[in-house]
Amino acid sequence: MNTTFGEYIRLLRTEKQLTLTQLAAKLDLDSANLSKIENGKRDFDEKRLPKLAKIFGLKLKELRNEYVTDQIAKQIYETNCTKQLLQVAEEKAEYRRTLNKTLQTQ
Repeated sequence: MNTTFGEYIRLLRTEKQLTLTQLAAKLDLDSANLSKIENGKRDFDEKRLPKLAKIFGLKLKELRNEYVTDQIAKQIYETNCTKQLLQVAEEKAEYRRTLNKTLQTQ
């Protein structure tokens, strides 16, 4: 999806015809904080993902993937990563996967 996680929350909220205040109350947030999340001025707290999934009837794994990819994209943007740097990072991630498999078989 080509949106930030905050924009995604806003899209879900408007599709379900919830006001900012209504959704904020369901998430135990105040509406000002939710507004900042939707506008990209504050990050969504990962601990609230299960509650968000339940509110919108989404699969938690898919919602978490959306959240994580947004966090990674934000990190890439903020650090001005090059494609070469990302390639090295992917190689390191693959190495960690290999290590993990090795440890599990021991």
